[in-house]
Amino acid sequence: MDCCICSPMATMYRLPRNAICAHCYQGAKAIIGFVNKDEQEEDGSVKSRGSMKPNSCSTMGMRDAWEKVKEMRDREETTNQRAAFLEQGFALAWKEGMHTDIVVKPGTGPPIPAHKAILAARSEVFRHMLSGDEQCIKAPAGDAISLPELSHDELFLLLSFLYTGGGLDDQDEVPERHLHALLVAADKYDVPFLRRACEARLAAGVEPRNVLRTLEVADLSSSSVLRERAMDTVLEHAEQVVFSPEYDDFAVRNVGLCVEITRALLAKKMSTATTKATTCCIEDV
Repeated sequence: MDCCICSPMATMYRLPRNAICAHCYQGAKAIIGFVNKDEQEEDGSVKSRGSMKPNSCSTMGMRDAWEKVKEMRDREETTNQRAAFLEQGFALAWKEGMHTDIVVKPGTGPPIPAHKAILAARSEVFRHMLSGDEQCIKAPAGDAISLPELSHDELFLLLSFLYTGGGLDDQDEVPERHLHALLVAADKYDVPFLRRACEARLAAGVEPRNVLRTLEVADLSSSSVLRERAMDTVLEHAEQVVFSPEYDDFAVRNVGLCVEITRALLAKKMSTATTKATTCCIEDV
């Protein structure tokens, strides 16, 4: 039916105000429910499911909900401005080398100056590396640490993320191999936010051509999210993956993962056979 909200018809020719389609009704109901839940959480008055009445989420009208949404948008803009202010300050201090007190050496390429305070604040592992011992709370200026597993470009991306919390959003700018290295580094140096960012980017790009390397990196970095996504892709494209030229080298390096793949394929085959047998029995009955 035509809707007084989403109908393409000119406003003066639309149906009365109480004519609303199912999509707009469900959308309005969801918005009101979300806003009411947000207010209840802010007030600390969220009730258990058993104590809530079926229509308890409809305590606010659509106009009130819209005002609340605008308020939430204003808060988001303020938060974004605050984050941008902090990000620009840290990024500027790093890029211009303001009062840097340590250099970080990659496996290849020139070292990159940084600030001990930022490294220690972002990573508990870096904090312990920089503390030296119990008598040396602050290491002297001019110190250096080495991250030999990272190339210069990968180290630059790591430090950029530690200072700004970004730099991995552009799909074309960051090569996949750099994301692999950053995920392993995030696990090694305990940077959960970087870990989640890398997992999201890599999981979105998993396909048969790169699934073996992704599965290998997921296992190396103990990423259960990426591991599950990669394993699902292997099972979905089993023939293409298992008979690919890369699988032989992968099997030599990762015997344990090959055992898991074999068992998962057999389990899938058995499940499919059981489902077919059940379907046949039902049809016979």
